[in-house]
Amino acid sequence: MTKLRVGLLFGGRSGEHEVSIKSARAIATALSAEENVNKYEVLPFYIQKDGRWLAGEVSQQVLKSGVPLSNPQNSTSSESNDLSHAQQQALERWQSPPQVAEVDVWFPILHGPNGEDGTIQGLLTLMQVPFVGSGVLGSAMGMDKIAMKMAFEQAGIAQVKYKAITRAQVWSNPCVFPKLCDEIEAALGYPCFVKPANLGSSVGISKARSRQELEQALDNAASYDRRIIVEAGVIAREVECAVLGNDQPQASVVGEISFNSDFYDYETKYTPGKADLLIPAVIPDEITRKIQDMALQAFAAVDAAGLARVDFFYVEATGEVLINEINTLPGFTATSMYPQLWNHSGIPFPELVDRLIQLALERHNTSE
Repeated sequence: MTKLRVGLLFGGRSGEHEVSIKSARAIATALSAEENVNKYEVLPFYIQKDGRWLAGEVSQQVLKSGVPLSNPQNSTSSESNDLSHAQQQALERWQSPPQVAEVDVWFPILHGPNGEDGTIQGLLTLMQVPFVGSGVLGSAMGMDKIAMKMAFEQAGIAQVKYKAITRAQVWSNPCVFPKLCDEIEAALGYPCFVKPANLGSSVGISKARSRQELEQALDNAASYDRRIIVEAGVIAREVECAVLGNDQPQASVVGEISFNSDFYDYETKYTPGKADLLIPAVIPDEITRKIQDMALQAFAAVDAAGLARVDFFYVEATGEVLINEINTLPGFTATSMYPQLWNHSGIPFPELVDRLIQLALERHNTSE
């Protein structure tokens, strides 16, 4: 039987470069498991932090070690000596390794900007090749928290109050900024959460409990993104549900995250022992069903495909369930919430990876 060649695309230019490598290592291990080893051949492609693509031995080395390259390497051997250094770098970023032509199906596992925001999905769509996960629209809407919230609102999915603002409003003249803070206080109160609209893994997020903290949080978020979202705080349990499929998606069991920090920030998320996952979450059956239904609604609202993890707030005091966000390319290590939710739902990690590849092929064939 001829093996399918899977282009495992990892690394990337976002702040989640290292997380992407961890996810790629887990996927490569799953593809070499007994049930998959005769079906798939892994072709690793490593995107350096400067945006250049590497394949072959160097990419294998990063995948094996789990450590990013400390010294960026050239992806081509161009002899254009008359080009400036900047021009040479730009030229190399536009040139793909020759192994790209050998790929049958792509598995992009690039977290954050330039990876799960529709950019790489647009490139793969132009290449007319199947790839795992959402397309351009689903990826872009799943990444942009403001567009996502608007889609949820249109679909009638309950969520926390929020206000969308821009960097220009934050970094405006001294007369405008205080009025903006007045509006946020009146609409949302304290505590509230200030987030860059287009960053993942809780990067740039701050909790504001006072006017001073709000001003600092807005300035901090504006340094990351020109679009910012401010959300009302809520006393609730944080629960998550995984979705798998294309036009007929399925929802997993529901899991809960517990932590001792003030909120689920980057350090808490990626430091071992700082957060606990409880699967399945100990919640009433009707709440579980409600969360699963809302997860499928959210998946459809942003036109997601393949996979997504949908995060919710369960307000136990009132029985309310409020959607927080959808993540169309969630963390994918063996201990990440998404694969763990499916493992507890009866789909072990190697089978999950196989299903995602088959879903990519199915979507590609039906869209032609």
